[in-house]
Amino acid sequence: MYRFLLSPRWLGALALTLVAAAVMVFLGNWQLDRYRGRTEVNERIDAGQRMAPAPLANALRAPAGGPGTVGPAPAKDKVWTRVTATGRYDPTNTVLVRGRTVDSRVGFEVLTPLVLADGTALLVDQGWIPPAPGGATAQPQLPAVPTGDVTVVGRVHETESGAGAVARRDGRLEIRRIGVSRLAGELPYPVYGAYLLLDEQTPAADPAFRAVPVGHANNWQNFGYVVQWWLFAVMSLFGYGWVARREARRAAGIGTTKGPLDRAAEPTPIASA
Repeated sequence: MYRFLLSPRWLGALALTLVAAAVMVFLGNWQLDRYRGRTEVNERIDAGQRMAPAPLANALRAPAGGPGTVGPAPAKDKVWTRVTATGRYDPTNTVLVRGRTVDSRVGFEVLTPLVLADGTALLVDQGWIPPAPGGATAQPQLPAVPTGDVTVVGRVHETESGAGAVARRDGRLEIRRIGVSRLAGELPYPVYGAYLLLDEQTPAADPAFRAVPVGHANNWQNFGYVVQWWLFAVMSLFGYGWVARREARRAAGIGTTKGPLDRAAEPTPIASA
């Protein structure tokens, strides 16, 4: 009944179906890995908000090179760790990160190097500030940072990709994304390999700075893709089986109906004498 499945046509269809199903299962597994990775990041974000601050050295290794060099990037499990550090702000090398949006408004994030006692520096994201009147790229008037020793508490944020070139405009460094290694090349001291998203500081930060919101990764979207791809794989196999069964039934004449008899076309019976 199913001997036709051994024909070249049906064997080719089976091979194509199996390859398609395998690719869909692979894509589902890939999305599952992304779901797990994003879930882990979200858990670290939540844990970082609750944890007591630890010393900076617990999350980041100090840079070992000379001025303009950058230290090692944090381990994945150290990103979003809440840490504390003490040093002195260097406002002469403030960095403006342009094109940053908070509550649908475009402005700047402001990074100021915190120079520690050993001469290394940690870039501290003090928060968001709107541009000056004149457009989204107009440099803002920045409030003065505290002088003397400052103690900061914040969360470790890894460097951003696609930072682009660093520019100097009106005596300030500007960049589109926070690329720590690119910024380090413009600074006169070795720089840690991540930056700090400020939560609080002593003396207190100026209220003109708005806290930068931390968004969670949309891990459930990836989970939806997992279900979608695996469902497609099952449907492709089911579809092959359904078509094969229909073909087998057709060949065996099962389920076919004969047309109605045309009585008018039948010969008239001859009556016997």
